[in-house]
Amino acid sequence: MKDCFICNKHAGNIETSGVMIYEDEYVYVGHIDRDGNPNYLGHIMIDLKRHAPTLGDMNMEEAKAFGMIIARVSKALLKSENAEHIYSYVMGDAVPHLHMHLVARYPNTPKEYWGPNAVYDWEDAPMGNNNDVIELCSRIKTYLEKNENE
Repeated sequence: MKDCFICNKHAGNIETSGVMIYEDEYVYVGHIDRDGNPNYLGHIMIDLKRHAPTLGDMNMEEAKAFGMIIARVSKALLKSENAEHIYSYVMGDAVPHLHMHLVARYPNTPKEYWGPNAVYDWEDAPMGNNNDVIELCSRIKTYLEKNENE
């Protein structure tokens, strides 16, 4: 779909921050892009590669791959990045192409900043530039490769 941000990203028409964490025939995993602004480190995007608007539009092969990579990346954030909690959500309002947000919450985050968007507002939140995002993506990718059967 020529007007779809995610389809254009996968076609190589849009450059985003970080590097690919994981990809197979059904899903693509990378870090959220904030147009050059500092990124909250650990906000991961899992995209269904086929253009499908909602969870209910997946076929069973896609659903299996999507569910498995959500679990694996969540575990990688917990183990590799020492996150204490993983938030996940699908909205689909702004970009009608299925993608899951996974947002790590790190130890010592004050309770008033708990929540997938609230973590961004904490003044000590782990924010970084593109190099920091690339390093985080590389650590998660390495964790996934070393723990393929988890």
